[in-house]
Amino acid sequence: MIKERKTQKDTRGKKPKPVTAQSETEHATKHTLKSLEVMRNETLKGGGVELIEDQHRRGKLTARERIELLLDEGSFEEFDLLKTGRGGAFGKEQTYPGDGVVTGHGTIDGREVFMYSQDFTVRGGSLGEAHSQKISKVMDHAVRVGAPIIGLNDSGGARIQEGVDALASYGDIFKRNALASGIIPQISCIMGPCAGGAVYSPALTDFIFMVEDTSYMYVTGPNVVETVTHMAITHDELGGAKIHGEKSGLAHFVLPNDIMCLREVRRLINYLPSNNKQTAPILDLSDPAGRTDAALDYLVPENPNQSYDMKVCINSILDGAEFLEVQSQYARNIICGFGRMGGQTIGLVANQPSVLAGVLDNNASNKAARFVRFCDVFNIPLICLVDVPGFMPGPEQEQGGIIRHGAKLLYAFIESTVPRITVIIRKAYGGAYIVMNSKQIGCDINYAWPTAEIAVMGPKGAAEVIFRKEIQSSPDPAAALAVRTEEYRKTYVNPFLSAKRGYIDDVIFPRDTRYRIIRSLQFLEGKRRERPERLHGNIPL
Repeated sequence: MIKERKTQKDTRGKKPKPVTAQSETEHATKHTLKSLEVMRNETLKGGGVELIEDQHRRGKLTARERIELLLDEGSFEEFDLLKTGRGGAFGKEQTYPGDGVVTGHGTIDGREVFMYSQDFTVRGGSLGEAHSQKISKVMDHAVRVGAPIIGLNDSGGARIQEGVDALASYGDIFKRNALASGIIPQISCIMGPCAGGAVYSPALTDFIFMVEDTSYMYVTGPNVVETVTHMAITHDELGGAKIHGEKSGLAHFVLPNDIMCLREVRRLINYLPSNNKQTAPILDLSDPAGRTDAALDYLVPENPNQSYDMKVCINSILDGAEFLEVQSQYARNIICGFGRMGGQTIGLVANQPSVLAGVLDNNASNKAARFVRFCDVFNIPLICLVDVPGFMPGPEQEQGGIIRHGAKLLYAFIESTVPRITVIIRKAYGGAYIVMNSKQIGCDINYAWPTAEIAVMGPKGAAEVIFRKEIQSSPDPAAALAVRTEEYRKTYVNPFLSAKRGYIDDVIFPRDTRYRIIRSLQFLEGKRRERPERLHGNIPL
């Protein structure tokens, strides 16, 4: 017991332990961490609860809610969370951390993407100097890494308080859009207002998504239009999703709400490679390459003037009947979109006989040309299903530049270096036959169904020219024309003459179309084509 008492320490009457340098450091660290937490939480609130609720009342999600839906759960890593603008040209405007845009990177089905999402709850998502710098930084990262860039646009336009700084900031983004073109896929989602100079960044990207009722795009707003033209017009009538989806062709996809829009973006990304040096990911849908469809043997009507739906053929030959159509409501006489054959992504271009008989007009030519060029720069093979009676006749088309627009599609196909396969389903007449990826402009494999009609013009028109005198002198001109028309059809308007001349590689059974295309894609996988050295060609814009 005595020994234990000696070992005990008596602390009575002693001074408290002095504060050391280490304890001061710990206190400062705790204070710094607390400040960081406060700043981060303040930024994450955006414009505040009231403005967030107002965003929801409009049927719109917030910038961060959109990111959560678009990307794989927990994959988002943010850049410049605390970045703040300089306060505007007047020097007294309030500043906000984040400056009205959320930027960073994450994954979609495990594949890296970069993105920005404008926050309408912060200054109406207006673009200022810091806002632009954040977008520019994430775009630079995307190009360096070789990953797609996705922009979620919801902005009131340039921040007026920042004057020329805001205006110049748009130019920084436009330049990056142009320089990244053909290197990485660029996708724009218009999920609110997009007006004035802001519209040109999405217009420079590869695909534009719009949301019905909540999004619109125009260079000049309704108020200015009314002042100049005395025409009263609404936002939707001037530049709503329906207008750009059906009339201007600016919108490639139109969806009913934010959720559906973001899901469709994820779907599109799965068809695309990450950059121009890669190929699109292979996805096995367990659909046998050798699968045949006997119904295709009877798809084309016996009457050449009767229409049918080309999408029946498309859904039959693609893996799992899955097809992502691009610009589905614009220039519906031609079909463009992505599918898979043998697990491989393909770009499909097809005439649609059930709309304007499948003719090529100005809008159809532009639509297909842009799609073909996209597929070429991103290593996506092109499949072409042809049933085209020619170019749309008439002064409206001629005065609208059908020669120039048709030349765009011709140029796009000729310039393409990816594997190109054409199947002539029925009509292939005149210059339109040449333009639609024919053997003469570099198509790798040309197949034809037995129902194919390959000629300078249709049988009736040809008979009227060749046998004009005979028909006119006949006691029954209509009967004489019918006889000569059928005679011309049997003799010249069939695929066998073209096959004999080598313009068609094979006349195939319609039921075997899927198998023949997949086998051709397999042996064309290693295709290489050299082009003359040049900076770039001069497409007839």
